Amino acid sequence: MAYRILTQCPVCNSKLTVTKLTCKKCNTVIENDFELSKFSYLTMDQLNFAEVFIKCRGNIKDVEKELGISYPTVRSKIEDLIVSLGYVPIREKADNSCEVIDKLEKGEITAEQALNLLKK
Repeated sequence: MAYRILTQCPVCNSKLTVTKLTCKKCNTVIENDFELSKFSYLTMDQLNFAEVFIKCRGNIKDVEKELGISYPTVRSKIEDLIVSLGYVPIREKADNSCEVIDKLEKGEITAEQALNLLKK
């Protein structure tokens, strides 16, 4: 059974590095400081989301259907991936009405708060 490589130190939560590679067939051992991909440091949830996002060719509606989540949740997960990969998300002046309506439907905000947010 193969385990997923640990990327965070269980003691101090710092990033771990790979320093040893071993061939199971001939027992060759190579030691050095090896660089991992940015994707190696993603959580399993983030990797799963990235895989679904790619499979759906970035179509947010398809991602919503596949994962059974709302548009704002998909956008939030995309932002989380961007940050986790070390990039700064571009803040769009996009229409946030879907987010506001979603919060209103969930009872997270009042109708008055929703109107104020939509006016901004």
